[in-house]
Amino acid sequence: MTEFSARVEQVSISGIREVFEAASEDAINLGIGQPDFPTPAHAREAAIEAIEAGETDAYTSNKGTLELREAIAATYDRDYGLAVSSGDVIATAGGSEALHLVLEAHVDPGEEVIFPDPGFVSYDALTRIAGGTPKPVGLREDLTMDPAAVEDAITDDTAAFVVNSPANPTGAVQSEADMREFARIADEHDVLCLSDEVYEHIVFEGEHHSPLAFAETDNVVVVSACSKTYSMTGWRLGWVLGSTRRIERMLRVHQYAQACASAPAQYAAEAALSGPQEPVAEMVEAFERRRDVVVDGLEDAGLEVPTPKGAFYAMPKVPEGWCDEVLDRGVVVVPGDAFGANGEGYARLSYATGMEELKEALEIIDEATRAV
Repeated sequence: MTEFSARVEQVSISGIREVFEAASEDAINLGIGQPDFPTPAHAREAAIEAIEAGETDAYTSNKGTLELREAIAATYDRDYGLAVSSGDVIATAGGSEALHLVLEAHVDPGEEVIFPDPGFVSYDALTRIAGGTPKPVGLREDLTMDPAAVEDAITDDTAAFVVNSPANPTGAVQSEADMREFARIADEHDVLCLSDEVYEHIVFEGEHHSPLAFAETDNVVVVSACSKTYSMTGWRLGWVLGSTRRIERMLRVHQYAQACASAPAQYAAEAALSGPQEPVAEMVEAFERRRDVVVDGLEDAGLEVPTPKGAFYAMPKVPEGWCDEVLDRGVVVVPGDAFGANGEGYARLSYATGMEELKEALEIIDEATRAV
């Protein structure tokens, strides 16, 4: 009788989804990273026009339309002064597929992948699906990842390490000095650095830096997406960029698993990237105001929480039973151990929801904290 692969048997349903499914329909959802803003009008209109013109009925290039890849490359020049070739970009079905491509193309069975703990749930699961061995590393007190800890974790069996800034679930932003160190580590140890930059434009303090800007070899691959920056999670449009030889290998996985990203989403993404950026600035300003309210509310409730400098998550330290108490009172939060063993004793809250709901949730959280 055919059984299931050992790779799949090692992977469970995301703890984020389990909490979400357990909540009542009228609960205030602080569990999902879904911006409550609409996709910018010019992006939606571009998709509609392309559909009505019959331009989305056929496959695009495996890598994505040339126009989209040129728009992606142009944003790296515009935003960071980085020269990226449109030929070295693959448009993917969201950042999730991009992460999958990187690991499938670079990890052999048994090889190690280093990633932050607590960290995004996909890193562990996708490492296992690729046949690799997860190697989580703990974070500093401010919930940033220490380059020294990454370097200490590298062995002869290490295939890659993951950097995520701004970070999910912590909201932490790595410094320029850290990113320079991550690039040096990738160069000197000849190990791939997978830089997950999906939240790159949602930064409240300081600036976003990519190890790509500092690497002297092609050992940095970058993953990003329109999902969070342009509130396009449902469009499923991301990308991966790297050197020509790395893109060629990742394309081998992509062309068989996905063929190409959704054509309508590609037209929408091209417009989002190349069109007016004011909607992004407005969202980031709103997220920063919400961040301040959430941090103040959690501290008023007596909880310790590092101030997040980016993304739209806060990760307070919480007492035992806190998450269940909050959930029972109608507010969805995610227990920190859903993001790794070192997340135990924490909880993740998303403030990608309306201010009034946040204020109501914080009142409930205050009551729940006192009860616990």
